[in-house]
Amino acid sequence: MADRVYPAAKPNPPPGAATANGNGGGAPASFPAPKSQMYQRPIYRPQAPAKRRRGRSCRCSFCCCFCWALLVLILLAFVAAVAGGAFYLLYRPQRPSFTVSSVRLTSLNLTSSPTAPVLTDAITLTVTARNPNKKMVYLYDDLTLSVATAANAVPLGSATVPGFTHAAGNTTVVTATVSSNAVTVDPSGAGSDIKRSGAFAVVVDADTSAGVRVGGLKTKKIGIQVHCEGIKVTPPPPPPVAPKKVKGKNSTADALAPAPATTTTVSTAAHSCKVRVRVKIWKWTF
Repeated sequence: MADRVYPAAKPNPPPGAATANGNGGGAPASFPAPKSQMYQRPIYRPQAPAKRRRGRSCRCSFCCCFCWALLVLILLAFVAAVAGGAFYLLYRPQRPSFTVSSVRLTSLNLTSSPTAPVLTDAITLTVTARNPNKKMVYLYDDLTLSVATAANAVPLGSATVPGFTHAAGNTTVVTATVSSNAVTVDPSGAGSDIKRSGAFAVVVDADTSAGVRVGGLKTKKIGIQVHCEGIKVTPPPPPPVAPKKVKGKNSTADALAPAPATTTTVSTAAHSCKVRVRVKIWKWTF
């Protein structure tokens, strides 16, 4: 009896694979798979840390800016130093000098109130200003003169003098009358400083603004403060007594006796003053 040969069984297709029958069948899968279905490995692209690079670039930019700014400042300072040295060698600038030539206390009246004494006085003073420069001209604004006692700074009055142009090598004499009229002063300071008889020390201050003119160039005006001390004034003598009538020997007519002469002490010694330049930068004055 001959052996029967049976056909080999077909393997079951994997789940989801297409079959040749009508139940969702189709053409069998082709091999090898198309490029669209092949697995593509992503390309590795290393990225540099952006934050570190940005920080380094910022620091480098800041260092460069700082170095350039420092270099510019050094150059400006060098140019200013050279220009200032050349100006000094060419013009030899010097400060103006002020001297109080004479001071006279023409009138003085201080009430004896223990709480609020009232002061009335008048002081005539002469100030001499000298310009020692040969090529520089000073342009002064109005001068404000004030006088006060040296010990407790009791104000004795103030006055304003018109400004003037101080030519090179010129000497200008300024005369002013400083007065106060019925001003209430501190009783303790006035009582110890102001003497009705005998000399007492006073200080004279002058405030103004001045600019410099060299040829056709003018500088900006800056403040100038003049301080003069070591000055003594003497109050005037009291008013003379009314003349008395005297009867002549040979006549019945009355003759008037001569009135005593009154003199006012004048301080004529020249007192040198200190000149201070005031520079204002924004809100500060130096």
